[in-house]
Amino acid sequence: MANILVFIEQRGGKVLPASYQLLALADSLAKAAGGQAEACLVGQGVAALADAAAAQGAKKVYLVDDAELAMYRPLPYTSALVAAIDAAKPGTVLIPTTAMGRDLASRVAARKRAALAIDCTELALDGGDLVAAKTMFAGKLSATFRLSKDRLQVATVRSNVYSAHPPQAGTTAQVVAVPFMLREQDHRLKIKEIAATGSGIKDVTEADIIVSGGRSLKSAENFQILYDLAQVLDGAVGASRAACDAGYQPHTRQVGLTGKVVTPKLYIACGIDGAIQHLAGMRGSKVIVAVNNKKEAPIFKVATYGCVADLFTLVPLLTEELKRLKA
Repeated sequence: MANILVFIEQRGGKVLPASYQLLALADSLAKAAGGQAEACLVGQGVAALADAAAAQGAKKVYLVDDAELAMYRPLPYTSALVAAIDAAKPGTVLIPTTAMGRDLASRVAARKRAALAIDCTELALDGGDLVAAKTMFAGKLSATFRLSKDRLQVATVRSNVYSAHPPQAGTTAQVVAVPFMLREQDHRLKIKEIAATGSGIKDVTEADIIVSGGRSLKSAENFQILYDLAQVLDGAVGASRAACDAGYQPHTRQVGLTGKVVTPKLYIACGIDGAIQHLAGMRGSKVIVAVNNKKEAPIFKVATYGCVADLFTLVPLLTEELKRLKA
């Protein structure tokens, strides 16, 4: 089959934007191969999201709705997505490259004996085979993999590499309710409580705009000026490994080869010199703005715009100007 199934990642009824980006990609690839883009929604009470998926290009939506799927658990979600795949019989399954996506894709591929490519930056169909490109070795190498059409193809794709289609209001899709039954072993893990932590600022893997800081911030308290800017921009706060190792920020906000690889539309690097491992984690950003008082810092070699300035002076001024413009 030339149809492509996209896993729509949602949390609390809010869809991750990367899912809609994959629907646009799936629509483009499937049309060229004589097929169509389809979506899979997994969760509890997610039927209302079907119209949103249709507006973004899904011609058919496979719905796996069950109380056991209210919160992400690896085994039940794997069983749910496998059930949807068995019902849809697609040639390719696309999943966003997130913590959930990486976990789910590998489990589904193992369960279905599928070909798998993780964290792709480019996808194409060639004679039914899926050709996937990705970067390796801190961005020094671009590798291409060919996933055979003779088996199911599963790929996760990095966020913001592709753009979502503008939503088409009034568009509807056929909704197929998929019967779901937990396997005996799916009950082994239970979630009793999820406690929200942090400042309410987005995670770096989910944001279109990231404001990152390095060890030059000198303390966790000084990172507040980055949080202020990120809040105005509706973005996320990131940090270099040096800043995280120094305890200025939790490692969950670390951007880099040993942290999280991000591809936002805008990346603002404040007081980050640009070590190789950090550049490997953010060089795929659409626009990079560097603020550093060292004009020879390596970050300026990859920056779209460079500001040789004291971040403690420039960043608050930028925040105030943005507030004024928004007002």
